[in-house]
Amino acid sequence: MTQIAKNDKHLMLFSGRAFPELAQEVSALMEQPLVPTRALTYANSEIYVRFEESVRGCDAFVIQSHTAPVNEWIMEQLIMVDALKRASAKRITVVAPFYPYARQDKKHLGREPISARLVADLYRAAGADRIMSVDLHASQIQGFFDGPVDHLWGLPVLADYVAAKYDASEMCIVSPDAGRVRLADMWTDRLGCPLAIIHKRRDVNKANTVAVHEVVGDVEGQTCLLVDDMIDTAGTIAQAAEALRERGAKRVIAAATHPVFSGPAAVRLNGSCMEEVIVTNTLPIRTTEPIKNLTVLSIAPLIAKAINAVFLDGSVTSLFGGQA
Repeated sequence: MTQIAKNDKHLMLFSGRAFPELAQEVSALMEQPLVPTRALTYANSEIYVRFEESVRGCDAFVIQSHTAPVNEWIMEQLIMVDALKRASAKRITVVAPFYPYARQDKKHLGREPISARLVADLYRAAGADRIMSVDLHASQIQGFFDGPVDHLWGLPVLADYVAAKYDASEMCIVSPDAGRVRLADMWTDRLGCPLAIIHKRRDVNKANTVAVHEVVGDVEGQTCLLVDDMIDTAGTIAQAAEALRERGAKRVIAAATHPVFSGPAAVRLNGSCMEEVIVTNTLPIRTTEPIKNLTVLSIAPLIAKAINAVFLDGSVTSLFGGQA
C-alpha cells in the first residue's frame, strides 16, 4: 500500500467523469480521498466543473482516462485544470493514462495537423505544470510539452503476469508491425526470449488491404506473444495472429497496455485464434459484446507510486529499475 509521507506540501487528487473507477482505485491505494467535485453537462453540451473544497496551495493531480467521446473528456480535463489554476493551486499535474491524439504525432502528408502537439499546448495554456502518462504511442510526444513529462511503462505490469503464467523458454516475442519493434525488443530483454517481426505487404490491386504477412524469425512450435501499446479495432493484431498460426506457432497470445477496443474489436478478437488477450485498465472496457479470454491487469498501483514519487520530489525512473 502506497502511503503519503508527511510533507509541507498538500496533495489533492481529482477525477474526471470518463473513468472514475480508476481514480478511485488510485485514491484507495494512496489512502488519499478524491476531492468532491460538481461536474455536469448542460443541455447544449457545455461542461461545468466546481471543486467543493479549497484547493489553494495544493499539489493537484487531475486524473482523466480519454475514452470515447475523447474530445468531451479532453475538454473536461482542461476545464478542471483551469479551475485549479484560478483557485491558486500551487502545482497542477495532468494524469492522462492514455494520452489523447497520441497517434497524430507527426505529419505523414502535407496539410495535416500534429494533434498530439496541439493537445500538449492546450494543457499548458490551461495551466498544467506537468503531464503523467502511460506508454506514449511515440516517445517524441514528451518533447511537445513545455514542462516535465513522466512517461510510465506498462511493460513491467504485463510482463510479470506473462512470466508467471507462461514458460519463457518456449516463447517468442512478436512485433505486429515495423513500428513496434523497439517495444518488442524491450520485452525480449525483460523475458529473455527471441524476437520475431511481422512485415505487412499491401495488395497493389486492392486499396487498404493487407495481402501478405511475412514473418521474420522462427515461430514454429513456439508460444508467440504479440505485443503492442494499444489495441484499437484489432485488425492488425488479429491478422498477425492468423499469420503466426499459419507458420506453425503452437499458441498465440497478445499483450497491450491500452484497450481502446473501438468498433469491431470485440468481434475480431473473439473470432481470432488468440488464446489470451492481456491488457491494463488505462481505459474502461466498453465493447459491443464480452471479449473471451480477456485479462485486465490494474495500472493503478503504478500510477499511485508515480504520483507519490512526484509529490515527494522523488525519482519516477527508479520505479522501472533505473537509477534514482
